[in-house]
Amino acid sequence: MDQLARGLTGKPVIVCLSKSGLALARKIAPAIGADIHGHALRCADAPFHFGKAKPHIGDLFSSGRPIIGICAAGILIRAVAPYLKHKSTDTPVLAVAESGGFVVPLIGGHHGAITLARQVTDVLDSQLAITTAGDLRWQISLDEPPAGWRLANASAAQRLMPQLLAGDGAFIDGDCLEGLNDWFEFVPRGSAVNLTVTRRQRTPAENELIYCPTDVILGVGCARGAPTEEVIDLVMRQLQRANVNAASIAAVVTADLKADEPALHALADMLDVPLRVFERAELAAQRSRLETPSDVVFDEIGVHGVAEAAALAGAGEGGVLIHAKQKSANATMALAQAPAPLTDMMPGRKPGRVMLIGIGPGQAEWRTPEASSMVLGADELVGYDLYIDLLGAVAAHIPRRDFKLGEEEARCRYALEAAATGKDVALICSGDAGIYAMGALVYELLDRSEADGGVSEAARRVAVLSAPGISALQAAAARSGAILGHDFCAISLSDLLTPWDHIEKRIHAAGAGDFVVAFYNPVSQRRRTQLATARDILVTYRGGDAPVVLASNLGRPDEKILYRKLGELDIDEVDMLTVVMVGASSSRQLALGRGNAVYTPRGYAKHLDAPSVEPSAEPSAEKE
Repeated sequence: MDQLARGLTGKPVIVCLSKSGLALARKIAPAIGADIHGHALRCADAPFHFGKAKPHIGDLFSSGRPIIGICAAGILIRAVAPYLKHKSTDTPVLAVAESGGFVVPLIGGHHGAITLARQVTDVLDSQLAITTAGDLRWQISLDEPPAGWRLANASAAQRLMPQLLAGDGAFIDGDCLEGLNDWFEFVPRGSAVNLTVTRRQRTPAENELIYCPTDVILGVGCARGAPTEEVIDLVMRQLQRANVNAASIAAVVTADLKADEPALHALADMLDVPLRVFERAELAAQRSRLETPSDVVFDEIGVHGVAEAAALAGAGEGGVLIHAKQKSANATMALAQAPAPLTDMMPGRKPGRVMLIGIGPGQAEWRTPEASSMVLGADELVGYDLYIDLLGAVAAHIPRRDFKLGEEEARCRYALEAAATGKDVALICSGDAGIYAMGALVYELLDRSEADGGVSEAARRVAVLSAPGISALQAAAARSGAILGHDFCAISLSDLLTPWDHIEKRIHAAGAGDFVVAFYNPVSQRRRTQLATARDILVTYRGGDAPVVLASNLGRPDEKILYRKLGELDIDEVDMLTVVMVGASSSRQLALGRGNAVYTPRGYAKHLDAPSVEPSAEPSAEKE
């Protein structure tokens, strides 16, 4: 009756804020396989450290890691409140009293928190505070069956649970009942609700919940670019013909050559199961078990079938083919049944992904929840070692591959080829991955054949996802006022990859267009003249009084913002970690009581200076 394996999405984290909490965490962690994160000042001996509790807890929660907080419940509630979505997806959060006497599941009661809380109470011999009615009465949550089982009509559970609680029990039946008999042990028998356990197709009655064992493997093959509608229609028609409930499908499996086929990904998403792939040698090993081998398929890809072979490979040695290959114009499908429901270990391997992740300037508060979720879902972190270090304790448990400055091509190539082996690789970039970072280089490698300096065919089939981040120019503008209030551009002054004469033309164009300019890579240890040249060029277009913002180490403890005039810009005040923002001719610097600010007017002066105060009938220039 373990609901934990399916409910949890990451390794649990025990968060402690005191020495006594750390002692308790060390007692709990080995029993549940958890990491311990301690406050840097109060828990110096903790394996992983954090500075501020609230953002760290919020980051863990949005990343999908179950949290056990040895602290006041209010701290946890306030930290995760902005990230709450739905009870079916929210990760578990538990509050444990520093005395160790009480364990309270706060969030995720139907998503693994109850099981996790029971484990913690067993370790501490403490009291478990549960408020969910089903767990109080029956020691299970009927809307979250154990690993290896799925509730086919989950949306009906919320409506039927009150009927079961208020009625005279449940009528429990089905051809697969033996597998859940122990789980239903404490559910009272009666006639208020029907609980049916089957892998067969069945239209649920108004008062019925249907539970299915996830022991069916769906093998699919298709022509390149097969229409999604055709593939889904073939599968659904054949499931009906085979009398197999779609909720019993544990995975969609295919050949590795189809790892990037959109229709197969859409099919897996529709069925809410993983897509897994097999190497052709693994499919060839199933030759003697195939019912409909094909010489045509063998001549094309070197195996005698995809759908049947993949289904049988997924079901394992003890699996049997229960629905032989069926086909449409562009697709094939087959079904195999495994000896037992599949739980944690899915067959084959993942298609593999490269996740381009912009972490912003570095601090957790400026990292998006999507970026944090991708980081925590990664099998490996890849990037410049400083950028990975900035992730801190939240990602300290994830294997990493560090690269130095100047090894950009090597890190992108490694990320793509590692993803081709089935890994989800997080390529960590500062700022935004698509702005002067690794995004463009990843796609450039994908745009070339292996013979032309690109990556392997397997690497070209991996998925590439991108999580946007706060760029340096955005952070600098926010910290200094509103310098990007009107048209702007960004120019890198590094001539390592771009000839200087090209860069110089762009500076002249920015000057002629009167754009606010954000200069990236303004200087390096050996490159000290380009910024001075850029300054002198822009002075000829907008004069020496244009405001300049020098922003360094944004979002970090040693952040520094300097305000200068263009004609007085001293290159020695700029280092490799500085972004230089040069205002347009209309940009203004204000000396306010609480500090300086720079802004660039957008043209509202014609309204502000107008004698009439009547509202304009024209639409606002505000960006929608």
